[in-house]
Amino acid sequence: TQSENVLGYYVDVERIPNSCRDSPNRIFLKDRKVLLNISMAYYRVNISAYNEAGESPQVIYVVPDFSATDLPGQIHVKHLGTNAVVTWTPEYNPKCFVVDWGTSKEDMRMKIVNTATGNFTLENFQPYKSYKIMVHASDVCQCESFTRHEKTFGVTHFYSVEGVPRTGPANVTILNITKHSALVKWTEIAAEDCLGFLQGYRISFTDSSRKRSLAVTLNYSTTSYRLTGLKEKTSYRVQISGFTNAGEGPPTLSQPFSTPKYGTVEALCICVTQHQS
Repeated sequence: TQSENVLGYYVDVERIPNSCRDSPNRIFLKDRKVLLNISMAYYRVNISAYNEAGESPQVIYVVPDFSATDLPGQIHVKHLGTNAVVTWTPEYNPKCFVVDWGTSKEDMRMKIVNTATGNFTLENFQPYKSYKIMVHASDVCQCESFTRHEKTFGVTHFYSVEGVPRTGPANVTILNITKHSALVKWTEIAAEDCLGFLQGYRISFTDSSRKRSLAVTLNYSTTSYRLTGLKEKTSYRVQISGFTNAGEGPPTLSQPFSTPKYGTVEALCICVTQHQS
């Protein structure tokens, strides 16, 4: 369909998950923009054009995650075996709450909670997986579209059982090598490899005589560190590991690098990531 022949657009807004199996909320538009007032639940937006000949194929767009990963202090989760007890303190008393939980957009489940007590038990959590839990307040409690009625009360993430990271950080790079220092940079451990809430990194180095330095503990958001106290004309190797509340994962080893004799020369060493088995 050519744009000059377009008479308007259909916009179907569908909540994820659509446990109620509702038909999407259809909006008719003449313009190519629309303002949607929605909660922090996942939504799928299907857009099609129409003219006298009919309707075009739909373009599907999933509303991305909001930048705020958590709304702290609103929801508390306590694991109970493979179950999780979710509690919250309402700011006001809506008719009901809508609880979403799952590991991804494709794996979300939904439950309408009609009690005002502010607690709910979620079942069958798998270990070592990150779950997103959202609680929305709503004044509509029947199984119908919540698009116009719900307001997100809180968002949090939860592991029923934490494990140690299954791998170390990637792309370990050694930069700006002087005779007494070197800058180490790396790529953070991917969320799916953490198997728990990443608390930080531990970094140490070993010289050619296999003497290891004391490990330095760094914040989880840190992805670079300057090594100091190195000896000139000495070969070193760096190892970095991540840790969760369950413990430390396997380290990543850098390729060996050597400090120069003179401090005025800065070398560059880009290292291949090696995971210690």
